[in-house]
Amino acid sequence: MITGRLLKQYFPRFYSTQSNILYNSQKVADLLQKQSDALRIFDDYLTDNEYNNFLKEIDGFMKRKRYEYSHWDDAIHGYREAEKTDWSPENQQVLSRIREFAFDDPTQTLVHVHVLDIAKDGYIKPHIDAVRYCGTTIVGLSFLSSSVMRLVHKDDKSMMVDILLKPKSLYILKNIARFDFTHEILKNEQSYFNNNHIPRNRRISIMCRNMPLDPSAG
Repeated sequence: MITGRLLKQYFPRFYSTQSNILYNSQKVADLLQKQSDALRIFDDYLTDNEYNNFLKEIDGFMKRKRYEYSHWDDAIHGYREAEKTDWSPENQQVLSRIREFAFDDPTQTLVHVHVLDIAKDGYIKPHIDAVRYCGTTIVGLSFLSSSVMRLVHKDDKSMMVDILLKPKSLYILKNIARFDFTHEILKNEQSYFNNNHIPRNRRISIMCRNMPLDPSAG
């Protein structure tokens, strides 16, 4: 189990201008903040009513699925998922608002919305989404359990960012944050933020992406 003391040794100093983002060095903070829209987090993006509407619709179709503990690219453990295009009018209105807000060209977003349900003992391993499936931007809504997303630079593993994802929050990974950093959701025993344990339970995320720059890419 990773303790707060161990984390202090691993993260000797934090740099942040937001309470929900922690950079482990000024170097990585400067790199990501150079592109002001590369990494953005918005707490309480959803209203209570919007939040509950999504959960009700998701539970309606997700409860019929079983959690799986292997994944085609070994990126996720303890999950169930769906690609959904048809939403209630209320939820579709929120998704349209997100597309207008988060993407440079809302008309170039993928029609399918990815719904990912992670069990209490589940987690997402470090990965970079394949460029043949996704373009420059990944946008996610968070539900149920709070969790910690970690970004690590693909070439310089010393550059790391921890992000606290609370229920009702919206995150945006774009350009350098999407292409040059792996992202993961930490398992419960590793789920610390600013040396405070963030207990993990079942977590649901809804993700919107834009079209790949080159669908034939590897």
